[in-house]
Amino acid sequence: MTLNEILTNEELRRQEFPVARDKIFLAHAGVCPLPHRVAEAVAACAAQGTLGDQEAFMLHRLKDARKLAAQLLNCQSEEVALVGPTSMGLSFVAAGLNFRKGDNILIYHDDYPSNVYPWMALAAKGVQVRLINTRGLGVIRTIDVMGQVDENTRLVALASCHFISGYRLEHQAIGKYLRGRGILFCLDAIQTMGAFPTTVEHVDFLAADAHKWLLGPCGAGVLYVRREIQEKLNPPIYGWHNVKNPNFVAQEKIEFRNDATKYEAGTHNLLGVVGLIASLELVAEIGVENIAAELLRKRALLVPALTAKGFTVLNADAKPENASGIVTFFQPGKDPAPLHKKLAEAGVIASLRSDRKGQDYIRLSPHFYNTDAELQRVLEFL
Repeated sequence: MTLNEILTNEELRRQEFPVARDKIFLAHAGVCPLPHRVAEAVAACAAQGTLGDQEAFMLHRLKDARKLAAQLLNCQSEEVALVGPTSMGLSFVAAGLNFRKGDNILIYHDDYPSNVYPWMALAAKGVQVRLINTRGLGVIRTIDVMGQVDENTRLVALASCHFISGYRLEHQAIGKYLRGRGILFCLDAIQTMGAFPTTVEHVDFLAADAHKWLLGPCGAGVLYVRREIQEKLNPPIYGWHNVKNPNFVAQEKIEFRNDATKYEAGTHNLLGVVGLIASLELVAEIGVENIAAELLRKRALLVPALTAKGFTVLNADAKPENASGIVTFFQPGKDPAPLHKKLAEAGVIASLRSDRKGQDYIRLSPHFYNTDAELQRVLEFL
């Protein structure tokens, strides 16, 4: 199945993406609807589970999930752990590193809370938590990071794309600079993984759940930990799976597994993993580069049309390398909640979001399978 086949064959599109039968779903930056093949994979696994030991016929699929995720991230399977929610993966990193007195970390206070609270909690351990200054909501440039780290900065934790403004980080440039300074780089990639190429050549840690652009189930995400620093990051939780126990016999000494499975403490969310595999296969089949180009094309359709209708679009003039599939807009002095409600009543699913200053926005986040005809209907409705 190709992107062109989906966008030109309405029967195929509705078969593969059932939500398109009666809704225009433009909220993939929130929680996505499951494609048919993902839901079918989960249902088949659940049915198989009624016939015997769930894990017995699922063990080989865990390797499949790690392999597919590694291909998307351009890393090794041994660097990928199946830990579930993004919040869990980021918390593993924050709680698992040994910080020294005098260390500081750099974060963005207006990131999604999952990428704020785990780092804020380190203040209780004596770590100085610095908040990066930006020129606009989510607009984090490489030069901003360069100017706000010093010789005591141990780690920088940022999101690959801001969840409201849609500003996409140039994470490779930032990561390359930080690697040169000996500073660890942790990336919350939930808003780009599956939508834009998000590879980890210059990243030390990455976490992303499947329930947004990957089009997978909730709580079925991945954690990437660079092989060279796995020995420096010990998991904050212990279980039968990540600590060695021959024949399930607890040993006198705690000894973790030798790869990223050291972060998988216990029994896996097997249904979620099956759904994750199906979603990763779908993204690979379409091609993440093709998806990225299509999302930017859709953005180029929406932004000028919204501006012409009197809406203010965040990052309307963003460069292609900083643009994303998120298009967020508002009208100064007007409450967008009634309009958001009317959109929902008309079968258009968008998101309502607010920033720290109390400004409310409508956020559109179409995916590759949304058609131009759908977007035009939304614009006409507005």
